Amino acid sequence: MLSMQLRIIATGFILYEITGSGFSLGILGIIQLFFQLPSILFGGVMADFLKRTTLIVVTQLISSAIILFLFYLAFNNSLVAWHIYVATAVLSVNSTISGPARSALTANLVPRNQLIHAVAANSATMQVGSVVAPVLFGVLTVLSGSSFPLLLGFVTALISGLLCLMIKVDSRSASNRKMNPIKNIAEGLLYVKNHPILPGLYLLDVGVTVVSFYRQIMPLIADRLYKGGAAAVSVLTACNSIGAIAGSFLVVFFTRIKSKGTLVLAATLLYSVLLIFFGLSSSLYVGALIITLLGATDGVGMTVRQAIVQLTSPDNLRGRAVSLHSVAAMTANNIGHFEIGVMSELIGTNNALILGGIISIIVVVLIYFRFKGVSSYKLET
Repeated sequence: MLSMQLRIIATGFILYEITGSGFSLGILGIIQLFFQLPSILFGGVMADFLKRTTLIVVTQLISSAIILFLFYLAFNNSLVAWHIYVATAVLSVNSTISGPARSALTANLVPRNQLIHAVAANSATMQVGSVVAPVLFGVLTVLSGSSFPLLLGFVTALISGLLCLMIKVDSRSASNRKMNPIKNIAEGLLYVKNHPILPGLYLLDVGVTVVSFYRQIMPLIADRLYKGGAAAVSVLTACNSIGAIAGSFLVVFFTRIKSKGTLVLAATLLYSVLLIFFGLSSSLYVGALIITLLGATDGVGMTVRQAIVQLTSPDNLRGRAVSLHSVAAMTANNIGHFEIGVMSELIGTNNALILGGIISIIVVVLIYFRFKGVSSYKLET
């Protein structure tokens, strides 16, 4: 996470220095979306048919080499826009291909009764990485120049790849069939479609995220709700991340709750209610408290959803189940980014948040009644 975030922030910063254009930064997002969605489906297949640790090591070493080359070009003032676009495309494919393998590997490493704790720890540490990366970028850029965050990105990518070599476990899936990507993807889709729990979980994630993806409009929220600028954006973003970290770890204290499906629904319902209060708030202090709780409830829901996907999927299909979950989340994030921005302009930012909260409550209720498998799911150890 450190390596990826440092690379994304640094290349975006350098690209803006080169072009001075916000449009050029928008192209980066389009490139990532275009290349990530298909590659994560193939990544799910590869996670189910190849040795997962090897897949992670190879992709991390490829990332290391590309980021080192970007640093070399930036350090010598030779980096131009097309270098960044091509590198972003390749790294988007590379990182998303390894994503399902990283997630599916967890179940190969820990006992079933500890899996939810492992997922919680993994979610929390990734959140920590996303919080620390902007700080390191700022410090390194001020002290040494904008190329040096890329050097640190190379080092962290290399270390994580080498550390994976130390994992001594048979991480090959139980599948003994030949890999046929298109057929295997279709098989994964059919598995998820007929699963008693996963369709409801994925639709819950999509339905709520599409109307409530507030993270990408934080400057609007800071300005229109609290009449604040960059400082308010920083406070709100930091509080949301802290809440997400706390929420991931909070899952550990819910071990006694066997009804994990009900826990997801309850966390999402609370998130929806908090979103309404967030839209109604006018004080930055109150808003900071609410957005911390929003991060915490979202962290609980996300962690338990990921754990349920891994717990209810057989080893030979786990990579594809994880990748389809990621596809649903990525699609919802991008649509939600667009929807919440447009609705903020049409009806006001506060009303967009309130409406998002109301619709999210309706989504939770519909999932509860329509997909009984979600609410009835209990973790059996």
